[in-house]
Amino acid sequence: MSTKDFIEKDFYKVLGVPKDATEAEIKKAYRKLARENHPDANKGNAKAEERFKEISEANDVLGDPKKRKEYDEARALFGNGGFRPGPGGAGGSFNFDLGDLFGGGAQGQGGSGGFGGGIGDVFGGLFNRGGTGAGTRTQPRRGQDIDTEVTLSFTEAIEGATVPLRMSSQSPCKACAGTGDKNGTPRVCPTCVGTGQVARGSGGGFSLTDPCPDCKGRGLIAEHPCLECKGSGRAKSSRTMQVRIPAGVSDGQRIRLRGKGAPGERGGPAGDLYVTVHVDAHPVFGRKDDNLTVTVPVTFTEAALGGEVRVPTLGGPPVTLKLPPGTPNGRTMRARGKGAVRKDGTRGDLLVTVEVSVPKDLTGKARDALEAYREATADEDPRAELFQAAKGA
Repeated sequence: MSTKDFIEKDFYKVLGVPKDATEAEIKKAYRKLARENHPDANKGNAKAEERFKEISEANDVLGDPKKRKEYDEARALFGNGGFRPGPGGAGGSFNFDLGDLFGGGAQGQGGSGGFGGGIGDVFGGLFNRGGTGAGTRTQPRRGQDIDTEVTLSFTEAIEGATVPLRMSSQSPCKACAGTGDKNGTPRVCPTCVGTGQVARGSGGGFSLTDPCPDCKGRGLIAEHPCLECKGSGRAKSSRTMQVRIPAGVSDGQRIRLRGKGAPGERGGPAGDLYVTVHVDAHPVFGRKDDNLTVTVPVTFTEAALGGEVRVPTLGGPPVTLKLPPGTPNGRTMRARGKGAVRKDGTRGDLLVTVEVSVPKDLTGKARDALEAYREATADEDPRAELFQAAKGA
């Protein structure tokens, strides 16, 4: 993401939340939109895929309190892509380079500019960019974030599981120790003077910065490019990691594992690993928030006369529920503490829905009994109230 994109994109609008939204509201909005636009649910839909990327990008910033604070500060400073003139410049515009704000140059050291190093912190923290001063040429660079997916069984999602994930990412080239030069002696890029950035005019009297096209944002150029990484200092590597998926994870949930992404450069921190979880359906149980659901067939006599019914649970012994006489078809009862694991370690409930089972074949004795029941209840019309209500309407 370029600085221009960062200033102009309204991440709150992308997620459809107000600027004072709580973390819970942001998380709820992201999960809803991610489910609706996930590529797996929109096969071949390029628009949904692009929308999913925008949603993920917005959540990466607003879902992190530190990044959100930096984003809000930057938006407040630059407004909607422009810089507000100060008291002495009403009606006019400043002619300055945004690059001057990133490194604490002469003006930032107490001169008339008076911006200090705070702006560099705002953008540097989000984009991991160094300043433009000479002292930032060897600044460490944070590793890239990695996105991956994992599919769990229904039981693994409820109880939690440790799964192996094989990931491919860019890491420092082993042949040149990440320098990009086969002799290990790269030189400072003359185009960006080692900053990894170049200024670009965007109108409105100020400039924006982009990654340097000559050094690709590294700030260094290899005189003798490494044959393995072609001078980039990065090489593709694969590794297998054992990742613990917490209990109670839901289908489509995105888990962030700090520091488990691609390694950084020049001693910089590793990026983060984002795991999108997919959960297979269960033949018996379903899920509703923190509760599990199950449909249990009962006989007509159990529903009419009442009785005790054994109900299976997920991974545990059956429980016995008491049916009151006259239990209607579709009634839902609750077995407490037999549901999914919540964040606080407690469990939700098992919601048991009764389904009256109608026999397809009747023996002579059973048929006779039902015929006798039908004669005994011939004066009762279960649809009388229905027709009366329809007539009244």
